[in-house]
Amino acid sequence: MNTNMQPPEAKIIPHSLEIHGHPRVDNYYWLNDRENPEVIDYLNKENEYYNALTADTKDFQKELFEEMKARIKEDDQSVPYLYNGYYYITRFEIGQNYPIYSRKKESLSAKEEILFDGNEFAKGKPFFQLGGLSISPDNTMALFSFDCVGRRIYTIQIKNLLTNEILSDTIENVTGSAVWANDNHTIFYSSQDAVTLRSDKIFKHKLGAKQEEDVLIYFEKDETFNVEIAKSKSKKYLAIESGSTLTTEYQILDANTPDGKFKMFQKRVRGLEYSISHYNDSFYILTNKDKAENFKLMKTLETATTKENWVEVIPHREDVLLEDIEIFKDFLVVEERANGLNTIKIMPWSGEEAYYLPFDSETYTASTSSNVDFDTDILRYSYQSLATPSSVIDFNMKTKEKFIQKEQQVLGGKFDKNNYKEERVWATAQDGVKVPISLIYKKDLVKNGENPLLQYAYGSYGYSIDASFSSTRLSLLDRGFIFAITHIRGGEDLGRHWYENGKLLKKKNTFTDFIDCSNFLIAEKYTSAQHLYAEGGSAGGLLMGAIVNMAPELYHGIIAQVAFVDVVTTMLDETIPLTTGEYDEWGNPNQKKYYKYMLSYSPYDNVKAQKYPNMYISTGLHDSQVQYWEPAKWVAKLRATKTDNNILVLDTNMEAGHGGASGRFEALKELAKEFSFLLDLEKIKK
Repeated sequence: MNTNMQPPEAKIIPHSLEIHGHPRVDNYYWLNDRENPEVIDYLNKENEYYNALTADTKDFQKELFEEMKARIKEDDQSVPYLYNGYYYITRFEIGQNYPIYSRKKESLSAKEEILFDGNEFAKGKPFFQLGGLSISPDNTMALFSFDCVGRRIYTIQIKNLLTNEILSDTIENVTGSAVWANDNHTIFYSSQDAVTLRSDKIFKHKLGAKQEEDVLIYFEKDETFNVEIAKSKSKKYLAIESGSTLTTEYQILDANTPDGKFKMFQKRVRGLEYSISHYNDSFYILTNKDKAENFKLMKTLETATTKENWVEVIPHREDVLLEDIEIFKDFLVVEERANGLNTIKIMPWSGEEAYYLPFDSETYTASTSSNVDFDTDILRYSYQSLATPSSVIDFNMKTKEKFIQKEQQVLGGKFDKNNYKEERVWATAQDGVKVPISLIYKKDLVKNGENPLLQYAYGSYGYSIDASFSSTRLSLLDRGFIFAITHIRGGEDLGRHWYENGKLLKKKNTFTDFIDCSNFLIAEKYTSAQHLYAEGGSAGGLLMGAIVNMAPELYHGIIAQVAFVDVVTTMLDETIPLTTGEYDEWGNPNQKKYYKYMLSYSPYDNVKAQKYPNMYISTGLHDSQVQYWEPAKWVAKLRATKTDNNILVLDTNMEAGHGGASGRFEALKELAKEFSFLLDLEKIKK
């Protein structure tokens, strides 16, 4: 990299902010204006600086891109699944960026019927994302939604599958989530607030009607809640779910009577979380009722749904997190998490003995897959590990026979899982808690403290990061990198308490866990501070921002994608998408105790005059989740404050949102940028 270039300097325009009698000055608040030409000019200058600085790595980026692309089976397709008389398939064609969705009637040898070709719809559009695809009960109509900007604002249209015509029905500025009633004529969908993008309304639409004629079915007044609509697997019920971080509420309606009135299932009680699945004459309820922190399973008759009628089916356990259930005609399938690993339990309704699927890896990921058919003995699940490509497996729950329907192909002829070692080790956090780390590296690697290591984590919203396979990651592993996932608090990896102890006024556990894992990896000679790199995106970008303020000396380089770093200012702005609905995750800074705590770790507010690692920071101009100005302001403040000459770049995708570039190959180009940043710092090219 050409490190002699001068980076752009953002103008300093002091902006005063004050709450709780505490004044703050934000010199870069002016960047919070997507329509200001000076803002766009600054972002473009940062992009020009990044491109000029890394000009000598462009050929290497291309090499990495081609290398990663060459491992991917371009003409790939999903394992077909049978639903309502049709086999449904998602497939890719060589050289194409987007999937093609198709179906075949009754037999896989039947003629293919194209439902939706993403490549056709994406033509001429810099960004394209399919939101959802739903087939009417009589198989004659396909409802689909799409976003052409990247702000997760969708348009719904309907295709007549008999004539292949797109109907005149166009429903704009919605979430993209929609379901059919059983009359094949009525659609229910959710829409969001135009400013905050909070999903707050459920509408009913009749085929042929204009959007302005749609009937508002429900409006969620509470700004901390979002709403969505779904249909039960049994096809009998429509359900409106209102949910916040801590609380859920459902309303249900017989899907055969779309013009009827939704009935309350169990009204919201703060702190009561539940989800519902219908079977025969009952509902099964996954819930934390009665202080069941790791959740339990209950059931109730569909005629008596309030919580006083709920009866326990699977009790709460201190050491097992109950994550999800899948209901079949003859079996109940339960997804659990014990000691940080997934388990799948099969429970026959007949009362025969329950059993677990056997998994023998030290660290892995297993989960149920597409199981849309209610009346079947076949459970479809997926399995993978850091070294084992993803497999789709059909398991006969009666005979216990296993059929591997598909194994992810890694092309190029060089990959052999036996060349890599997987490990699960435990670091001790500063408060004595044991934190698991999943590792993968080449078998011939020597632990001498000289190995480059990329440490990844997320650590928020109770979202667990499991040990999954990545063919693109091989480009690092085969060049001598170790890859580590640190299962820090804030996720739900070790149960609900793992999440509870990494949020609100315990959020700093997330950051110190990550740092303690870094120190462990250095102490155990996996790597050293000269060769340790860290990566995180979104709330994981907040993690990156916190650790470089707290322990910059531990890391040689940082990758922070769409980083949530301006925590206090963002959480005080109720017009920003996600803000009010996230008070139960981060705290409400309008309350002084949360304000002071958030201010003590907010990366942007805690930038100081010290040395920082080399940093590659990326964002998207149209990001609806973490606004582009957070990373932009962070970079500007870092440039003006830090005391080193290390690399600091801001790479803004001017045409994308929170998920980055659309299309499978465009996303690889973004990954090639990140990998070239790491490998260039290590002076590794081949």
